[in-house]
Amino acid sequence: MSGGLLAVLMIVAMLALMALRVPIWVCMFVPGFVGYWLAAGDVALFSFMKGLVFARFSVYDLSVIPLFLLMGQFATAGGLSQALFRCAAAFVGHLRGGLAMASVLACAAFGAVCGSSVATAATVAQVAMPEMKRFRYDGGLATATLAAGGTLGILIPPSVVLIIYAIITEQNIAKLFAAALIPGILAALGYLAAIAVAMRFFPHWGPAEARVPWRERLRTVGAVWPVVAIFVIVFGGIYGGVFTPTEGAAVGCLCTFVAGVANGGLRWPELRRSILATAETTAMIFMIFVGADMLNAALALTQMPAHFSALVANLALPPLAVVAGVLLVYVALGAVMDELSMILLTLPVIFPAVMQLDLHGLDATGKAIWFGIMVLSVVEIGLIAPPVGLNVYVVNGIAKTVPMGDTYRRVFVFLGADALRIALLFAAPIVSLWLVQFVR
Repeated sequence: MSGGLLAVLMIVAMLALMALRVPIWVCMFVPGFVGYWLAAGDVALFSFMKGLVFARFSVYDLSVIPLFLLMGQFATAGGLSQALFRCAAAFVGHLRGGLAMASVLACAAFGAVCGSSVATAATVAQVAMPEMKRFRYDGGLATATLAAGGTLGILIPPSVVLIIYAIITEQNIAKLFAAALIPGILAALGYLAAIAVAMRFFPHWGPAEARVPWRERLRTVGAVWPVVAIFVIVFGGIYGGVFTPTEGAAVGCLCTFVAGVANGGLRWPELRRSILATAETTAMIFMIFVGADMLNAALALTQMPAHFSALVANLALPPLAVVAGVLLVYVALGAVMDELSMILLTLPVIFPAVMQLDLHGLDATGKAIWFGIMVLSVVEIGLIAPPVGLNVYVVNGIAKTVPMGDTYRRVFVFLGADALRIALLFAAPIVSLWLVQFVR
């Protein structure tokens, strides 16, 4: 059997297993196991498997993942999201669509201490949905706002997806965090603008609430100082070279734990649930690592990555057109795969090919960081775009009375803002790379 045919069969087998709702790591591991055996034989297969798990899990940089996940769990259980939403609502709730805007702002702030899109959407939704329902907000707008706002959890650092990208491509995590900061802020501003434009055409979607006095506004600001302090300590330390991202994640866990206990929301039952949830999510991510490593090793034996790189290098297309095509492939994959699996499976094949291209005259590091931000931005679209937007399913699971079709119809308002932002980042790499120069 030729290497090309074997590679195609492995990919088809993986997609077939996904369609049967088999766990994603099994979908990648089983075709990889069989493909490796057919390509190299049983002796080579078991020799490879002997060191597979240790080779992957002994990487020190991976410890940053459970630490940032635990930090997000502490922030969720500690009740920080309530204070963030109340503060944002106090300042913009009197505008039409103001509570939706407050939800976006709360998601952006919570994402700065969480790192997970689904966790951000679910946590803020539990606080914001009852308020928007009380003021008779359009159900589709409310759920679409929370689903889109949740994506800020992976755009604004810390981002688990960006950490994994950094580990796979051997890039500096701190520099990637710095590169994601301005795009993340632009995403939040774009969503606010999208809500404001929607209110011009459909003012009944988001009725305004009463204006809050300045004294009350300042009181709500005082309640969110722990989040600001944690962000400044953790990312100020990382960007300033005081400690590594792993050390920063550990410091962030401690600070968030203290803030949660002081807030009264993080007691023993919540602490136990936070640790258990972190362990479960970490195990899921690490098993996806194992499955992806198995499949990628088998694909490497078929020479598919090398052939793909050669094909890309010989294409009679402008380099930016090639990257645009790659990003469109990610959009399509987002309909059938979660973001972690997509990144782990495709980057070993796609990244070397992209690095051969001349992109905006960037050096190797700039090219890798810029491409990472572009991938992150496109992956985020898959979390809310039909037919399978994970954030949409999560938020609609909380707002059980809102038809999912209504949410998807409203979510196109935010996808338009995403398209404009991605076009800007694609055409002007300086937007994402400007802060990188200040990172030690």
